[in-house]
Amino acid sequence: MFAILKKEINTFFASPIGYLVIAVFLLLNGLFLWLFKGEFNILDNGFADLSSFFLLTPWILIFLVPAVTMRSFADEKKQGTLELLLTKPISHLNIVLGKYLGALVLIVIALIPTLLYVYTISKLGNPEGNLDIGSVMGSYFGLLFLVAAYTAIGVFASSLSDNQIVAFIIAVFICFFFYFGFEGLSNYEIFGDVFYIEKLGMESHFKSMSRGVLDTRDIIYFLSVTALFIIVTTLNIKRTNQ
Repeated sequence: MFAILKKEINTFFASPIGYLVIAVFLLLNGLFLWLFKGEFNILDNGFADLSSFFLLTPWILIFLVPAVTMRSFADEKKQGTLELLLTKPISHLNIVLGKYLGALVLIVIALIPTLLYVYTISKLGNPEGNLDIGSVMGSYFGLLFLVAAYTAIGVFASSLSDNQIVAFIIAVFICFFFYFGFEGLSNYEIFGDVFYIEKLGMESHFKSMSRGVLDTRDIIYFLSVTALFIIVTTLNIKRTNQ
């Protein structure tokens, strides 16, 4: 597993892909948060907080994470190297975990520079340092769990096709549905108890963690979604090998 993880990370940074992903993520956040006029602009809000960042980032990640994961298995299938990889003395689960962790590490690396926003907002506060650190840390933990779930979905989508574009589109759709779809469905009473429908989506749990309270129910939810897609991906790879 660690050999595959190392190979994935080296592949990302041996080509422009890794640097491009990090640059695009930071550029989009920087433009919307500090330059473009609108609801996400921190300077226009008049409040020294990072709520705009945590509202915007999940939507950027819906497209960014699938862009990173789309090549995980699709590229192996297209080049005909997946069969060779499956003959190695390593379990299917470890292969999936290696691919998964490689993509996850890259996205986490892209998130690290955004910690500068915390320092900047703290300095902009009146008085200086007037920032709810508990809420910020909770939101960052929420982002990490969200990224973990998005990455698992992206790797699963990549295992469904040998076409990276198709894998990207499938991953974007599933990530969008899990993040916003259930909350959208909860607006219609025909689906029964709207509370439970909303709780099936990621947005509800991410917002809960953004309040600075790490509820075990939210953590279990994200871990369950992540584990589910890793297991389904492993089963799909096994089926491919038969």
